[in-house]
Amino acid sequence: MVLFLVWVDMFRQWLVGIGIPALPAEILIKTILVLIVIIFVLTNLIVLVWLERKFAAFYADRVGPNRLGPAGFLQFPVDIVKMLGKEDIIPGNVDRPVFKIASICAFLTAIMGWAVIPLGKGMILEDLNVGLLYFIAIGSTGTIAFVMAGFASNNKYALLGGMRTAAQMISYEIPLAFSLLGIVMITGSLSLTEIVDAQKNVWFVFPQILAFFAYFVCSIAETNRGPFDLAEGEQELVAGYFVEYSGIRYALFMVAEYTHLVAVSAIAAVVFLGGWNAPFGLTFIPGFIWMMLKIYLMIFLFMWVRWTFVRVKVEHLMHIGWKFLIPLTLFNIMITGIGVYVYRMIAG
Repeated sequence: MVLFLVWVDMFRQWLVGIGIPALPAEILIKTILVLIVIIFVLTNLIVLVWLERKFAAFYADRVGPNRLGPAGFLQFPVDIVKMLGKEDIIPGNVDRPVFKIASICAFLTAIMGWAVIPLGKGMILEDLNVGLLYFIAIGSTGTIAFVMAGFASNNKYALLGGMRTAAQMISYEIPLAFSLLGIVMITGSLSLTEIVDAQKNVWFVFPQILAFFAYFVCSIAETNRGPFDLAEGEQELVAGYFVEYSGIRYALFMVAEYTHLVAVSAIAAVVFLGGWNAPFGLTFIPGFIWMMLKIYLMIFLFMWVRWTFVRVKVEHLMHIGWKFLIPLTLFNIMITGIGVYVYRMIAG
């Protein structure tokens, strides 16, 4: 991590040294870092799709991809080539401008959340002092892209999928934000870097186990993954909001879904699992490695739940959010507030 920061600083000094003003040099550096983040996310996508297929096969007592490459690992790269060759079909009666930009908006909102996610000490695009608030706000805007896709498709199933997505995300954004309030109360900061620094001795997953559970459930709903994938329930809605999409536009929705999955897993690792802090004093392993291990631990949990539980009904989904998770997170906020007050009284 230190070496990465040194390289960035050396590159910045070299740009200034050859006569480039400080502001354009900083913009160029940020652009390069954004491209690195996009490459990082897309590289993870290849691994995640392969893992998803293997997990799905394992839980269903099947084999999964096993023909191309070792353990079928090269199946997804071939699928990418096939997807790029698919015809981009746009139905005749859709709202063409909105239809075309909906998938792009979904991808952009998923990528924008990565601006404040640290992958190591100093390995962050922008260390905002309100980073956690920024992530929640950007995550909320992703709903608009799904509603756009459902509305513009001029299709009953797509519209129902878009409306379900809006209802689901609005319902679960509230307990998601509440689940993170306890961490903010303990640390007194919305900066993700400061939240990680506050976990050098104890990870927040232990004192905030209720908040972690609520965050995990809300994240499943936020990413439209099973058993909360009602927005694309194939038994009812064919495919939901993206039923009219094909080719690269359909692929952008899938990329956005997995990008958001990695992002919410990274936030869980940062906020609850200590970020890049090493457990058991194993500091000789780089913090970036620990961060990636924690991210993939969370992804494993998401996949485990998806391929274990059956899809819930719409009314049950709403009941879980409004009648269970919101009271649970409010109770956690109350308990955390009492604990912080008592601690300050004792500490003087």
